[in-house]
Amino acid sequence: MNFQPLGKRVLVKRVEEANTTASGIIIPDNAQEKPSRGEVVAVSSEVKELLCGDKVLFGKFSGSEVSLNGEKFLVIDMEDIFGIIK
Repeated sequence: MNFQPLGKRVLVKRVEEANTTASGIIIPDNAQEKPSRGEVVAVSSEVKELLCGDKVLFGKFSGSEVSLNGEKFLVIDMEDIFGIIK
């Protein structure tokens, strides 16, 4: 992918959550909350804390959704990322 975020921003791909509950009930797409976790795909040159491939938690309404090569991503400010999932 040829996308380089500017400023203190990162490009994140959401990690899809399971669409069934522990008891086996299927949750329709329109009733599911968007996950607040994802994988870093690209980082700006100003971001030193994250690397591509890091798994992160971010605010539910963070970032701007963009479509690149038919896939959906989020461009998120570093201030909106809560932390790295180890």
